[in-house]
Amino acid sequence: MNRKIKIAAIGTGRMGSVHVANLVNKVPEADLSAICDIRLDVAKAVAEQWGIGRVVQDYHELLADPEIEAVLIATSTDTHADIIKDCAAAGKHIFCEKPLALDLKSIDEALGAVAKAGVKLQVGFNLRFDKNFQRVRQIVQSGELGRTCILKITNRDPELPSMEFLRVSGGLFLDMTIHDFDMARFQVGEVIEVYATGSVLIDEELKSFGDLDTAVITLKFADGTIGSIDNSRQAVYGYDQRLEVFCLNGTAMAENETDHTVAKGNREGFHTARIPNFFMQRYAPCYVEEVQQFIRCVRDDLPTPTTGEDGHKAVEIGYAAWKSFRENRPVNLTEITG
Repeated sequence: MNRKIKIAAIGTGRMGSVHVANLVNKVPEADLSAICDIRLDVAKAVAEQWGIGRVVQDYHELLADPEIEAVLIATSTDTHADIIKDCAAAGKHIFCEKPLALDLKSIDEALGAVAKAGVKLQVGFNLRFDKNFQRVRQIVQSGELGRTCILKITNRDPELPSMEFLRVSGGLFLDMTIHDFDMARFQVGEVIEVYATGSVLIDEELKSFGDLDTAVITLKFADGTIGSIDNSRQAVYGYDQRLEVFCLNGTAMAENETDHTVAKGNREGFHTARIPNFFMQRYAPCYVEEVQQFIRCVRDDLPTPTTGEDGHKAVEIGYAAWKSFRENRPVNLTEITG
């Protein structure tokens, strides 16, 4: 019988609560033995909901527990790097939500601590676990369509997050588009140049802290492939997630998921099912799959499917996008990485 991995969760906000529920209900290989949040009342409510016996306010208490093998980090981004370093020093394997940090120096320090300790680190790029995006990659990687030529990604949220969140999120490119940057690398390979343009078209308040709500980003890949990403923080018709990899001998596309494929026609025209209206609905299976794979990697001593390097490179591209937007020019990644 396969042994269970004792894991603790740090952070019980929106994403943390999703991971807690999945670990308890859908990952039988995991034993979620404790949770932590600086808002003790929030953590206690989550613990009571899912029958978790141990709740702490200071995560260092969990790191001192020799029975806990792994930690899931779903705190605010500005705390990620320090918690990663502390977890690594304590010999705990780490699953951390994206991004690893909002500056590359902090990420370098965190990854250095992980390497020194010899622990595993998985970054929460949940889109990689979507069955449709995985199938597109499999088709392209098989070579049956020839070399890649154009990548197109559409990522549009149904509505703006709260301004409180957006002010500390790192901005559009490091919060929202970072998933697309990782997906671009997942589908095609390394990005060498970025050109980004953007606007504030939905809520003028974003201008007060230098953020955007609408953007188009052009990518150039090392193999010559060209990519485009379009982002909007508000698509009134739902959570719009599409991808295409156009190749020399064909194309592979992933369209939006719907509850069904039935179309009803009447005098007003044809009507089909709405697309999901929330990312947690659209990617619910992905959140389960990513933590399942993390637990199995810890249990069976396997490499994690997403790595610290993946987390670092996505932030590099995000930095290049911000630099490109502010200077209104293409930016080579060497300008960011040196």
